[in-house]
Amino acid sequence: MARYGKEHKPETRRRIIETAGRRFKRDGIDGSGVSTLMKDAGLTNGAFYAHFESKNALVAAAITDQLKVQAESVVARAAPGRAGLEQIVRGYLSPQHRDSLGDGCPNAALLDELGRCTDTTRQAYTEGVLVLIEGIAARMAPEDPSSARVKALSLLGLMAGTLQLARALTDSQLVKELLDQGIDNALALLDAGQRSDVPHP
Repeated sequence: MARYGKEHKPETRRRIIETAGRRFKRDGIDGSGVSTLMKDAGLTNGAFYAHFESKNALVAAAITDQLKVQAESVVARAAPGRAGLEQIVRGYLSPQHRDSLGDGCPNAALLDELGRCTDTTRQAYTEGVLVLIEGIAARMAPEDPSSARVKALSLLGLMAGTLQLARALTDSQLVKELLDQGIDNALALLDAGQRSDVPHP
């Protein structure tokens, strides 16, 4: 019988989480059974419970991971300040992102299902999305990021909703117009926030 090093179990767990995150975004949480998720990771069904107590535990871990990746690979790598915010908006509301379900944003792909998930999964989502919006808020109001937290969350909601709608439409011209209008709306929200960013008593 082959023996694995100490690093094997964490590496296997990481592979399951990463492949599950992509599958959930493509097929949905309810549309992704344990056998499919394990096949994606190159493992048998029996190996699942060595890593997770339930599918809900995997969903929570995958959502946390997907939001962390988005915070690190999109938000943290964008240019500083307003230019970075525009870069995030334009990338998010691009035709490429619309067509990249498996590699795209977990918010746009899974929000409808997340609202029906367990409290544990919704808590994992809340914690992950707060990390994501903190990076956006820090660009909106570098001197006081917490003052821009709700604005950052509103921006994410506007973009995720626009992307969800764009993914549901079949009329390519309408999709292009919607994404362009979504960019204009998001940039207007950013600019309005900058001009009227006065502290509230």
